[in-house]
Amino acid sequence: MMHMTFYWSRQVTLLFSSWRTDSWPSYALTLLACVLASVFYQYLEHVRYRVRRSGKPAGEPLLLQPNRAGRKWSAKKIAGGLLFGLSSGLGYLLMLAVMSFNGGVFLAIVLGLTIGFLWLRSEDEDEIAGVNSTCACA
Repeated sequence: MMHMTFYWSRQVTLLFSSWRTDSWPSYALTLLACVLASVFYQYLEHVRYRVRRSGKPAGEPLLLQPNRAGRKWSAKKIAGGLLFGLSSGLGYLLMLAVMSFNGGVFLAIVLGLTIGFLWLRSEDEDEIAGVNSTCACA
């Protein structure tokens, strides 16, 4: 049965029908996997930001920098595209995990995103980027 409201139980089916938890140890491992995946999502966003910002002056806003539309397939653009794809895919998987409506899974993902943000992000990155990206659809 698929829940349509938040529930608190150690029995959860997450993402795949084969990923079911029946015991407290399996539920705890699932929550740990959710935390680690969320921290990894923040890490991918951090690396993607660093790749995007490499070679640009730190103080200049993104909107005022020159447009380099002539260079379509640079290594930096390919790396940024791959990182964007990985980050988006993981973000959507985290969103789908939250849509299991299990309260523990929800809290584990929010905790992982918070830990990753506090560990990897700095205030100057957010000011320079101009946009504070959240999970999924980044």
